[in-house]
Amino acid sequence: MAFTDDQKVQIRKFCGYPAFGGVPIPNFGFRFFQAYGDLEFRLVNLAADEEAEVINNFLPKLTQLESDIFGVRDNSDTSQAAVWYRNKFELRERIANYTHWRKWLCNFIGCQIGPNILSEVGYRIMV
Repeated sequence: MAFTDDQKVQIRKFCGYPAFGGVPIPNFGFRFFQAYGDLEFRLVNLAADEEAEVINNFLPKLTQLESDIFGVRDNSDTSQAAVWYRNKFELRERIANYTHWRKWLCNFIGCQIGPNILSEVGYRIMV
């Protein structure tokens, strides 16, 4: 079994690496950094059982956690309604949970945590 191109895109994103791109250009971004190369090597050389773990366990959970972050906006306009109170820290807590799972995926695959994860501070994404 091998990862599909779509699954590789998801794994790169969840591991914190930027888009790979479709045209190989010399000296182009993370394609030439060792950590990115290590991730690509792992993606091609995982055992079938390890790939199944990523496909069946990590990818669905991370996709749902990412979707939940975007769903926070549905309740962010209500501060208090009857007995319901919005969790002021919901976005930060969801991003922390999502980031935890992303790091867990990196640890399982055996690659370094990507720069897009390392740039997150609390619930703020540093640009």
